[in-house]
Amino acid sequence: MRILFVSLGCDKNLVDTEMMLGELLQKGYEFTDDEAEADIVVVNTCCFIGDAKEESINTLLEMAELKKAGQIKLLVAAGCLAQRYKEEIQEEIPEVDVIIGTTAIKGIVEAIDNALQGNCKNFYADLNEKPLTGVKRVVTTGGHFAYLKIAEGCNKHCTYCIIPKVRGDYRSVPMESLVQEAKELAEKGVKELILVAQETTLYGMDLYGKKTLPELLHKLAEITGIFWIRILYCYPEEITEELIQTIKAEPKVCHYLDIPIQHASNAILKRMGRRTNQEQLRAMIAHLREEIPDICLRTTLITGFPGETQEDQEELIDFVDDCEFDRLGVFTYSQEEDTPAALMSGQIEEEIKSERQKQLMELQQFIVFEKAEEMIGRVLVVMVEGKIAEDDVYVARTYRDAPNVDGYLFIKTGANLMTGDLVKVLVTDCNEYDLIGELYHE
Repeated sequence: MRILFVSLGCDKNLVDTEMMLGELLQKGYEFTDDEAEADIVVVNTCCFIGDAKEESINTLLEMAELKKAGQIKLLVAAGCLAQRYKEEIQEEIPEVDVIIGTTAIKGIVEAIDNALQGNCKNFYADLNEKPLTGVKRVVTTGGHFAYLKIAEGCNKHCTYCIIPKVRGDYRSVPMESLVQEAKELAEKGVKELILVAQETTLYGMDLYGKKTLPELLHKLAEITGIFWIRILYCYPEEITEELIQTIKAEPKVCHYLDIPIQHASNAILKRMGRRTNQEQLRAMIAHLREEIPDICLRTTLITGFPGETQEDQEELIDFVDDCEFDRLGVFTYSQEEDTPAALMSGQIEEEIKSERQKQLMELQQFIVFEKAEEMIGRVLVVMVEGKIAEDDVYVARTYRDAPNVDGYLFIKTGANLMTGDLVKVLVTDCNEYDLIGELYHE
């Protein structure tokens, strides 16, 4: 029996997929990336915003057609959409044989074994079930980098977000489990660990009574074979001085922070249920750059939140212009049912949301192009991602670039480099978001 996995949504969902693959591999199941060869399809779904929900539904419908045609024997829906809309899936897509909730992924083997014997049973667990640990993951990111999910769920309850209702409260993974998992990843050839959670900065509060991300970073940095450690999803109000000094002092920790701030208007931040104001955000950004001058700061924003005025938009534009983020993504507000924001007055037309998004992205484009030009002449250590064979050009990432969301650096060389190699490069030029360089010889 060959299984095709389709993993949608975020990198945290991808870790769940890799865990399910690991569980199934140990039980002798085989995998394929070709739907024509698949006997079983598992879709790990997402429902964070409207576009993600639509993609998940369309993928399930597409796979349901294969089931109708007799091309596959079994269709499994897992992940956030499956958790949130289990009744609707059962009613509207009856071709789905098994539904697995977000905290029940350890039941994947039993679920498929049962279903193949004609006993189709859905698997759910308490939303506050302890995070799954000790699984021999199947890394799907190419082998040289991997995501390390350090916690599950979220306690913040931002008014626009459905995550606590589909993922539960914040639960940290025990530190010894993470260190062991990281060691196993390093033994498989992983050189870059990317720490993820709904919020990484609160790591350890529930288990140890204090924020222990700095301690975790020190322990991970001791692991032989790990060269880069990157931290994503740091809520600004939870960033401590200890964390800043750890990033500054540990050579393996990339000078890169992803800080989702969502807005800069105090009125909108309050309506969003965020726990910072613009003054605090400006102070934190200034302090980070003072302590770590070469730090790369990424953030995400939401435009068109209910009640957002043109004045709020102009305030956000001024903020982005002043702060000059190195990396920035902008989403239009998605009205998600069962969230407080969905019921707020002042819902904004899609056209206005998109126009405000466009204004911010055009400003950010100008900022990023300028910052790329400033990199010319610098020598950077980069990680090789692959090769464009016909051009003798290697694709690489700098410490400033997280996989799949940031830019690349292109190296034209006749040298023989391998994916995952770390090499020194002199930046010689830039092309919009990307850098161009040559191997640096001291």
